[in-house]
Amino acid sequence: MDQIRVHGGRPLHGRLPISGAKNAALPLMAAGLLTAEPLRLANVPRLADIASMTSLLRQHGVRIERLDASDGAGDTLTLSAEEIVSTVAPYDLVRKMRASVLVLGPLLARFGEATVSLPGGCAIGNRPVDLHLKGLAELGAEVEIENGYIKAGAPRSPGGGRRLHGGRVAFPFVSVGATENLMMAAALAGGETELVNAAREPEIVDLARLLTSMGATIEGAGTDTVRIQGRESLSGAVHRVIPDRIETGTYAMAVGIAGGEVVLDGAEAGLIASVVDTLGDAGLRLEPVEGGLLVARGADPVIGVDMMTEPYPGFPTDLQAQFMALMTVAKGASMITETIFENRFMHVPELGRMGANINVHHASAMVRGVPQLTGAPVMATDLRASVSLVLAGLAASGTTTINRVYHLDRGYDRLVDKLSACGAHIERVPTERAAAEE
Repeated sequence: MDQIRVHGGRPLHGRLPISGAKNAALPLMAAGLLTAEPLRLANVPRLADIASMTSLLRQHGVRIERLDASDGAGDTLTLSAEEIVSTVAPYDLVRKMRASVLVLGPLLARFGEATVSLPGGCAIGNRPVDLHLKGLAELGAEVEIENGYIKAGAPRSPGGGRRLHGGRVAFPFVSVGATENLMMAAALAGGETELVNAAREPEIVDLARLLTSMGATIEGAGTDTVRIQGRESLSGAVHRVIPDRIETGTYAMAVGIAGGEVVLDGAEAGLIASVVDTLGDAGLRLEPVEGGLLVARGADPVIGVDMMTEPYPGFPTDLQAQFMALMTVAKGASMITETIFENRFMHVPELGRMGANINVHHASAMVRGVPQLTGAPVMATDLRASVSLVLAGLAASGTTTINRVYHLDRGYDRLVDKLSACGAHIERVPTERAAAEE
């Protein structure tokens, strides 16, 4: 497998482009199933998860054309779901990415039936689809699980067709995926659907913007109560994916751990207000500038500050590992508490191999900053843990070798190129070369 090698000690300077948000693009792509007309999505990142969703949609019969951006920005996808050949999402494709379950709502809403493989386990803890299924049942769906597959059917209408109806869905806890699936299903359901305790993430708002441009009527996106007026059919649309707030936070913390001054082109500070506040408390300078966000850290190390992950608009769990890497070289101590996912401290032993001082007790980790990390061979366990090790390598003396970097390909578009352009000494080592050098 490929490796990433980081030779630490170099500050970052320059401009770094922020890609479109993966977590926004995936449900937007699934929404293409809701209409027979073309859907054009701009600023789509080049990621393994995007490729997986592309493969899944194509096997359903969606025609997808990609226009590669010549300026390094996100690509443009045109999705045409006029002729769907299958409403089955098979295990071999769904197992590669949990977001594949997002085709369930659109398929069921438009075609009256859907069979989708259960997505299976997750390295960072349980992410049940129960809320998706219970919500669809409130819209009239008959749902059963058989041989590892979700089989769902819409109720029969007086005219003989099958169509979901509006309903009230109260989520017992916040779920981004369930909110997205139910929004898409409700867009073609008869009557009004109300989602209570809905997720408030910017990706939810972006999906609502797309569905609205396709003809749906949606109120309350970005609040905890969303109302959707279903339509008989939806039209095509042209839409630009929002910038990736997790990538923005990651590279802001890269500047914090390495030092320097970087403009994150295309970043929107408003999407990560809680992160901007926390990093400001730690001593970073973050200022909106024309076209992006300036991030700077002087000669002094950052200051240890406490942090707790929370649903949006709180601090994102997807930035917890990166923040922990930053705190390993902070002046003082930091208490980091993870409230969203269990098993999301698997990067701690690997950071420890680099000299970090971290003690974990249940859902909290006490991080005591050290003057210097030391490069070491480390193993990536999941997407965000992987990039936390890259960040730690930027600050470490010597060379850090990160193995199993395929995790990074799921969520970071051209990470090595972007960091290299800002002065980092980082390279991706192909499998053959890595094996020859061992």
